[in-house]
This record gives sequence, C-alpha cells and structure tokens, in this order.
Amino acid sequence: MSPTETLEFGHADRKAIYEYVERHGAVDPDDAQAALKIDPSGFRHHVALLKRDDRLEEDDGRLRVTIDAGAEEEYVAEELEFHIRPARQEDLSGVVGAIRQVTEEKTYIEAESVADEIDHENALLRHNELKSRMFFVATVEDEVVGWVHLFAPELEKLSHTAELTVGVLDEYRGYGIGSHLLSRGLEWAGANGYERVYQSVPASNEDAIAFLEEHDWETEAIREDHYKLNGHYVDEVMLAIEL
Repeated sequence: MSPTETLEFGHADRKAIYEYVERHGAVDPDDAQAALKIDPSGFRHHVALLKRDDRLEEDDGRLRVTIDAGAEEEYVAEELEFHIRPARQEDLSGVVGAIRQVTEEKTYIEAESVADEIDHENALLRHNELKSRMFFVATVEDEVVGWVHLFAPELEKLSHTAELTVGVLDEYRGYGIGSHLLSRGLEWAGANGYERVYQSVPASNEDAIAFLEEHDWETEAIREDHYKLNGHYVDEVMLAIEL
C-alpha cells in the first residue's frame, strides 16, 4: 500500500480494525478482536479483506499495516558489513536509542522530537488519514546503527512534501551509511509521489548542514534566533531538495 493512497474501508468494523493495528504498530489478532469486541467470525472476515486489499499483513502471528517499502540491501565498506531495510515495529527501541545517542552528540531538534513522539506512541510506522511516517534502518549484526525517517502530512495542500531526519551512530560514521540511508529515503519518497523533501537543523550543527549540502540539498531560509540552546540563541537553517 502506498502512503499517499486514500484510505477507504467500506465497513465501520474494517476501519476500526485497521486503525487499531495502525495505532499499535503490531498486534496479536486475538488481542485486537477482544479489544474491539467484534465477533470472531466477523473479525476474521474483515481481516481477510484488509489483507486482500493490501491494508494489513500478518507476520510471525502479528498484524501490521502494509507499507510497500522495498527489500533489504547489503553493503560492505572497509570490511564493515551493514544492511539497510524498511524498519519493523520490533526496531522501535533500537531506533529510539540511536536517535537519542545522536542527538546527545549533536544538536538535532527535529530528530529529538521524533524520538519523543515514537517512544510516546509506541508505534514506529504510521499511515492514517492525518499523516504517514516511514523509517528505514541501517543495521550491523542486527543492531540498529542508523536511521532515516520521513514524515508526511495527509493535508492536500502539503501532500507533495515530506520531512526527513537521518543519523548514524558516531562509531559507524565514515562508511557511507548515512549516504545510503539518505538515498534510500529519498528514493522511497520519490516513488511514492512526494516532490520535495525538507528538514531543519540548528545552525550550530555544521556537520549535518555540510552533509546535506554535499548531497545537493539547498538552504531555503534561515530563521534567526529560532532556538535557545544552553542559554544562547541559535538560528534555524531550513534545507530542502527537489525530487
């Protein structure tokens, strides 16, 4: 299912099942059926239709929202083997940990707010009538070492844009992981109809700005004294790329 696809269900119970799974990230079917108080036969019928329509999928006995995001890719750089793949609900703690570690090292306000949001919601991927949220992760020996996150509002006037954050743990920088993550995220955005991707960072995060500029992002605006960090006012640099 494409994140820009209009959500239509044709039945209130079917919509309720989808929204319950979408809100929780991954759920046991029996738990969902009990929580929603839908009779078992009706529940199985609606789940079957949601699977048929590529709204939901079942993996390891748990229901998840179906989002077409491609396959896992393997890379080797200077004897380091890493993989980049669509994130799963089970990656939530690893993603939150990676974001928090990166934001401790460098000021990255948007990424910090993303970590707070997914930690609070306890759901990594989202696709509902208000927003879509997609993550890809970089892993080394199954441990999350980096991420790229895209957020897209479903408002018609903003439906062509998406916001991106990307980061890699310090000890895994220099292997091209960040570049591969950024490329994967932008590839997904372009394939799903987004025309413009943007992000904002404090002017003090010179490494992030340089990284994006090296990948053809351009500064579109600067908001003076937008942040107050450690008692000092810092400009916000707003960067974007056209797909």
